[in-house]
Amino acid sequence: MELNVKTLEGKDAGKVSLSDAIFGLEPREDIIARVIRWQLAKKRQGTHKAKGRAEVWRTGAKMYKQKGTGRARHHSARAPQFRGGGKAHGPVVRSHEHDLPKKVRALGLRLALSAKFKAEDVIILDNLVAADTKTKVLAGAFETLGLTNALFIGGAELDSNFKLAAANIPNIDVLPVQGINVYDILRRGKLVLSKAAVEALEERFK
Repeated sequence: MELNVKTLEGKDAGKVSLSDAIFGLEPREDIIARVIRWQLAKKRQGTHKAKGRAEVWRTGAKMYKQKGTGRARHHSARAPQFRGGGKAHGPVVRSHEHDLPKKVRALGLRLALSAKFKAEDVIILDNLVAADTKTKVLAGAFETLGLTNALFIGGAELDSNFKLAAANIPNIDVLPVQGINVYDILRRGKLVLSKAAVEALEERFK
């Protein structure tokens, strides 16, 4: 498969050949969903916490005598049914991570790339390099290319001017090729790859 290559100014810069093994697969929502779920689970901090009855500071004395009152048989005021008592089965600090085989993760990334290509949402730029750190200039270039919601993937080393200039533009993300992931690909409208990123992806999945 071939795709036209453009410059940041919107001019043609030749063509690039894309691998069918990366961009030509039939998308599978089930695998993509598994990878996104795995990613989001890893991002969760898991610091939510509620105090149980053993952690609440209240007297442990029996509330009233066992018999003769006509009332229910209670012991400690720390019990969950009482105001100020501990939470029953409340959240505890824990990790939400779960395992996902490397082959499934790699397949999920290729499927996400293929889904973007099939939807005609992949754009190839010759390079992601800005002359200076002016956000206004870069935003104008994006507007010329019709990019209002996009993920930019550069080579192993990002141009510092481009990264800084794009940092304040809403709905624009910039990542090096080693940071490419399924969640970020699908949360943005367009996927913009540099030629260096395409070469790195083909080398990675060779």
